[in-house]
Amino acid sequence: MDIIQAIILGIIEGATEFLPISSTGHMIVASQWLGLSQTDNNKAFEVIIQLAAILAVVANYRDRFVVNAVNIELWKKVVLAFIPLGLVGFLFHKQIKAMFTVDIVAVMFIVGGIIFLIIEYFQRNKTQPVQRLEDMTYRHAGWIGFAQIFALIPGTSRAGASIVGALLVGLSRKASAEFSFLLALPVMTAASGFDLLKHYQDFTGVNMLVLGAGFAVAFISAWLVMRLFIHFLERFTFVAFGVYRILFGALLLWVI
Repeated sequence: MDIIQAIILGIIEGATEFLPISSTGHMIVASQWLGLSQTDNNKAFEVIIQLAAILAVVANYRDRFVVNAVNIELWKKVVLAFIPLGLVGFLFHKQIKAMFTVDIVAVMFIVGGIIFLIIEYFQRNKTQPVQRLEDMTYRHAGWIGFAQIFALIPGTSRAGASIVGALLVGLSRKASAEFSFLLALPVMTAASGFDLLKHYQDFTGVNMLVLGAGFAVAFISAWLVMRLFIHFLERFTFVAFGVYRILFGALLLWVI
């Protein structure tokens, strides 16, 4: 992997990780387009740029890490929502890895897009009862955690699954996205930590300049996209993401 490829993948990871369009799906497609095989060094690189995206959440939501009663309650709900995905992912990670094919990614892109369009159709002109994260209940968090299990299917999107779950239980679009951001912390930390344990020895052969470039652009793009995404949802719906998913999935099937 050269530095240009690292920058491209870093931008894609940062730009797609927190949007409901499947960062994993885009990374698979981008890697194939760039002619990058799944070598141990490339897997190690992916761990690094995921860590950059994690840090972007911390940078954007520093106030949520202040120790107070409100934040402690919120993080309890985040942990509760993480448990279903964590358990299923740990128990079936080998089977999940076997599903990582472009055709499955393409189909799930389309399915996810249709789901977003259906939800937005039935929720048009409707005010969701939960406008702030502080108004969430543990029941809400539990259902969101259950919905997030579907993100284990490649192409579904972790952000997309958690946002759909949040919308269905009554969270506003903005609150759904923000909870998805915070929920990414335990999910991505667990996934990256697991991969780091598996591939830590592969960092010895990695070009540090390439790693640094990928990390920097992934952090900056993730930080920026999260902020722009929230501003977007204050004015618009998820319809555009639903349409994009369907078109991108159809394009993948056509290419295949």
